[in-house]
Amino acid sequence: MRLRVEFTTEPFDLDEAPAHAVVAREVVEAAELDAVDVGPFGNTAEGGADQVLGAVDALLRRTLEAGATRISLQVNVVDGVDGSRGGEGER
Repeated sequence: MRLRVEFTTEPFDLDEAPAHAVVAREVVEAAELDAVDVGPFGNTAEGGADQVLGAVDALLRRTLEAGATRISLQVNVVDGVDGSRGGEGER
């Protein structure tokens, strides 16, 4: 199964990336995920379920330790176990 994770960490600082945002970028880049996109207002990455879930665990732990006060994330199934695409309204 392939998953996509989208996340943001707060508090925001548009002048300089806070430590928790730098840590978040380091976590997803080190996790060997596909299609990593890191930006100031949101981040996304895709990969196998084990890689994404492991990265989410590390992301939560390490960004909180680095000073994040809020982490918003969403995980979506991109491809189901049988290879079919997941999505709203599909079963």
